[in-house]
Amino acid sequence: MKSYVFAISSLLVFSSCLNTTDKEKGLPATAGTTAIVADSTKFTSIEWIDSSKSLGSIDEGQVLKINYRFKNTGTKPLIIEKVQPGCGCTVADYPKEPIAPGQEAEIKAEFDSHGKGNNELTKKNITVYANTATHGYTLWFDVTVKKPQS
Repeated sequence: MKSYVFAISSLLVFSSCLNTTDKEKGLPATAGTTAIVADSTKFTSIEWIDSSKSLGSIDEGQVLKINYRFKNTGTKPLIIEKVQPGCGCTVADYPKEPIAPGQEAEIKAEFDSHGKGNNELTKKNITVYANTATHGYTLWFDVTVKKPQS
């Protein structure tokens, strides 16, 4: 019985020695743009020149290109951490390099209307995360996808 207790105790001691934290390994807690976006001393401000678009009607199957323009109105470089479309039918691309104060740039999105034809107004969104005091900006577009004639 004593040998079982000793074996289990030894196993626990040795396994606990294997668990080292990132801090103990000398690794930073966060890296890259995530650390910059979270650091309030690096916050800047953003002005959306167009954050909402009404795109009218399109035929089902069309791929629609949408651009959202913005300007860095702050005093620090603007860093877009990520852009997250609200659904799989929309993809977005964004500037990977910092945008200098006073400079403009754009988020480019594409909406694939395959299988979306319902003759009703559809609203879609894209959320932008950057080094600003506002955690996420929501960009919108709406479009009516016309169902194909049978």
